[in-house]
Amino acid sequence: MNIYELIVSPFVEFDFMRYALASVVFLALSAAPVGVFLVMRRMSLVGDALSHAVLPGAAIGYMFAGLSLPAMSLGGFAAGMLMALLAGLVSRFTNLKEDANFAAFYLSSLAVGVVLVSKSGSSVDLLHLLFGSVLAVDLPALQLVAVVASLTIVTLAVIYRPLLLESIDPLFLKAVGGKGGFWHILFLILVVMNLVAGFQALGTLMSVGLMMLPAITARLWARSMGVLLLLTVGFALLCGFGGLLFSYYIEIPSGPAIILWCGVAYLLSVVFGWESGLLPKWLRRLRHHKV
Repeated sequence: MNIYELIVSPFVEFDFMRYALASVVFLALSAAPVGVFLVMRRMSLVGDALSHAVLPGAAIGYMFAGLSLPAMSLGGFAAGMLMALLAGLVSRFTNLKEDANFAAFYLSSLAVGVVLVSKSGSSVDLLHLLFGSVLAVDLPALQLVAVVASLTIVTLAVIYRPLLLESIDPLFLKAVGGKGGFWHILFLILVVMNLVAGFQALGTLMSVGLMMLPAITARLWARSMGVLLLLTVGFALLCGFGGLLFSYYIEIPSGPAIILWCGVAYLLSVVFGWESGLLPKWLRRLRHHKV
């Protein structure tokens, strides 16, 4: 088997592989940059919590309309935004921090979602919602991902400066009259939109992986914002492409396969990452001692 047959042939021969690859490209261009801002704002676990919150909404949409993309997407978006709102309100009126409330809500949401799907559908439907499938990425799903990616890229370009400032120094933004709360809410909307767009291919449990892991991995290689964004998108594209091929040949769900590739890239970067990997830091320390 030559390289063409191994790497290119699956995407030439099968429509579902081309749709899946296109969806991964769109998600890499939109969800991965959103992940960079989540990392900068120390909200990595909030992204994970919101991905779990999407499940009960998608499950309710499934109960009413079956595997209907519009119903599950609207349900997932509504559930994600509701959890973000409730976690923020509880944090404001109690002594609990926002991350603790997100943890409480996302664990409850995950349990509710699994129960709903288990009672109204089959184990295959549950696995599809949790872990995704390349077979599920049809033309309507691809159109949804494309629309969400376009909206995300345009919105991030428009709000880049205030969002960056609100991430780095929210007190300064407040002092100069910036609407920090508005940018925060708009950013959470982008997070939930991308999680909903990603769950068809990656599943509700795995969609946050393509958002977070490339951003975390890129941080081990770069510090400046421009390079960080480029590397994040590059890692997401590479892992998405490799994960789809891996899922095709090994016959496993696409979501876990893609996130597994992201995890391997992260572990390699922990060792070799130029900015703060273990090996480069050790070499710099050794060179410093010699000097």
